Amino acid sequence: MTERHADRIAKALEELIFDGTFANGERLDEVRLAEQFGVSRTPFREALQRLSLSGLIELIPHRGAFVRQPGPVELIEMFEVMAELEAACGRLAAMRIADEALEDLREANERCHEAIERGDPDAYYAENERFHQIIYAQSGNAFLEQETTRLHKRLRPFRRQQLRFRGRMAQSMDEHEAIVEALVAGDPETASTRLRGHVAVQGEKFHRLMASLRSAAE
Repeated sequence: MTERHADRIAKALEELIFDGTFANGERLDEVRLAEQFGVSRTPFREALQRLSLSGLIELIPHRGAFVRQPGPVELIEMFEVMAELEAACGRLAAMRIADEALEDLREANERCHEAIERGDPDAYYAENERFHQIIYAQSGNAFLEQETTRLHKRLRPFRRQQLRFRGRMAQSMDEHEAIVEALVAGDPETASTRLRGHVAVQGEKFHRLMASLRSAAE
């Protein structure tokens, strides 16, 4: 139950940071916000810990939790590394993926499609995470899976935010299907290239993401 409360609070805080309710550098009042969310301080602190992993919150001992928006260079560097890690996972998975895992990917895509029809970016993101985690695991490299998952968690709020841009869920869905096609074909280079392009925040995607962060900071 505590974990579910922490997830709910973390998502809500993400939205409040992205929509500008909490400005960059602002200190979060744990007591007041825990009361506002109707929870004890334990799940609230767990939520802050999760956000600190993504860098949206900085926890300073004896001072509290402060909103921290990453700058454009830091963010694009993280996405650049994320794209390369996922490309490596895709390359290895194309050579090693099990038939059962391919079925799991197809099922995740079906649920993503249902989320698009409902206009539900949160449900889409939940299945999107499952989709990517399957590929990480099917790389057959535990160290790569661990490191990719770690950075994935740090970028989670920013990847989730992208899905709220008009047309992005449908575009992501098309990319997912192309990735599965390459994995089914056992084509390492194509799988790698498609995953890299799927994750990279280049051009318009990056400008839109940074615009959302700037508006929040202002």
